[in-house]
Amino acid sequence: MPDILVIGGGPAGTFAAIAAKKQAAAARVTLLTCEHCEPYEKPPLSKAVLLGRVSPADAPIAGPAGLAGHGVELDTLAHCTGLDRREREVVLKSGRRLAYDALVIATGSRPREVPQLPLGMPRVHYLRTEADARALKRALTECRTLLVVGGGLIGLEVAASAATLGVQVIVLEVAPRILARVCDEETAATVHAAHERRGVDIRVGATVGAISCEVDGRIAVTTGDGERIVADLVVVGTGSKPDDVLAASAGLATNDGIIVDEHCRTSDPAIFAAGDCARFPGPHGIARLENWIHAQDQGTVAGRNAAGANDAYAAVPSFWSEQYDLYIQGVGWPIAGSTRVDRRLADNRTLVFEMSEGRLTHAMGINAQRDLAVARRLIERKIPIDPAALADPSQSLNAMLKR
Repeated sequence: MPDILVIGGGPAGTFAAIAAKKQAAAARVTLLTCEHCEPYEKPPLSKAVLLGRVSPADAPIAGPAGLAGHGVELDTLAHCTGLDRREREVVLKSGRRLAYDALVIATGSRPREVPQLPLGMPRVHYLRTEADARALKRALTECRTLLVVGGGLIGLEVAASAATLGVQVIVLEVAPRILARVCDEETAATVHAAHERRGVDIRVGATVGAISCEVDGRIAVTTGDGERIVADLVVVGTGSKPDDVLAASAGLATNDGIIVDEHCRTSDPAIFAAGDCARFPGPHGIARLENWIHAQDQGTVAGRNAAGANDAYAAVPSFWSEQYDLYIQGVGWPIAGSTRVDRRLADNRTLVFEMSEGRLTHAMGINAQRDLAVARRLIERKIPIDPAALADPSQSLNAMLKR
C-alpha cells in the first residue's frame, strides 16, 4: 500500500489529500498540519470571524465529516523540519520520521514583515491563522484606534471589520493608491470611497518610520513625512512571501517559490507542490498565485498526480474580497497593452473587462458575481467577442457563450 504524505493544512493541501485518496483508494494518505485542528477556510478570518459571526470551526475545508470522511488521516501539531529525499522521509520537530512514496508540499505563505513592526511585538498583529484571528478579535473589543499598515485586500478587510465594530481606523498605504496589485484605478477608487463613507482614514504614499511606546502602552508610529500616529493596535497587512524554506533546505529548485512543471512536479519526481508556495508555468511565463480557488484547483491536480495520474494544471486565476456591502471580484490574467471595455451596470455594481486579440482575458467587478461567473467561462473557452456587445448591458453574456 503506497504512502502519500501532504504537508500543509490550507486549501491546497486539503484538496491534494482528498484528490490523492480518490485517485488511489488503496493508498494511505496523511495530511500533516502544524495547527491543532481540522483544516479550515481562511477567507472569513479577516471578516466574519473578527465580527463574531462565525468561528473557523464553522467552515472546515473538507466538509462536516472532516478529512476522515474522505479516508484521509490527519496528523495535527506536526511541525515538519526537514526532508530526507534519499530515504523518502519527512522529519518532524518531535523526531518522528514518516516515510512516503509520494509527497505534496503545500506549505502556503508567510507574512511579509515590516522590520519596525516584527512578529510578536506587543499590540502588533499579523493575520494568517485562526489563532491570529482569535487574538485580534479579543484585542479589538478594547480598541479605540486601529492603525492598519497596508492597503491591500487583507488590510482593507480588517479595516472594514474594525470600522463596522465602531473602531476608529487609519490605513497607511505606501503606493499612490489602494489595491494597486489587484485591480484597476476606478475600482480601487470605488472601494476607497466606501471606506471613507464609514470614517476610515486612508493615507496613500505613506511609509512607516520610527516606532515608540507610549506611557499607557499604546504604539506611536511616525510616518516617513514626519506625522506621528498613536494607536491602541497595529495590524500589518503588507502581503506575503512563499513558504519554500523546507523545500529549499532539501535541495529542491526554488525561486521565490517552489518551481514546479505543468503537472505540479518539483525537481524531485517523487515530490509535488501546490498553492501559494509553488511557482508554475503560466500563459505569460512562470507565475505564482495567492488565492483560494487557485490553491484548491492546483492542489487537486498535485494530489491526483502524486497518486499516479498525469494531469496538467491550466489556471484561470481569480480572487474575491468582501468589504462592507461590496463583493469585489476579479478573474483571468491581466495582459499589458490589452483593451479596456466598461460595462455600465445599475444598483451599485461595476464591471470592467480587458480584451486581447478579440478575446476576453480579464474581468473585474463589484457586486457582479453572476456576470463574472460567465466571464470566467468566456475566458476559459477563448470565445471571440465583439467589444461593442461586451460593453452593452442589454447584450446577454450568457448568449456569448453559445457563439
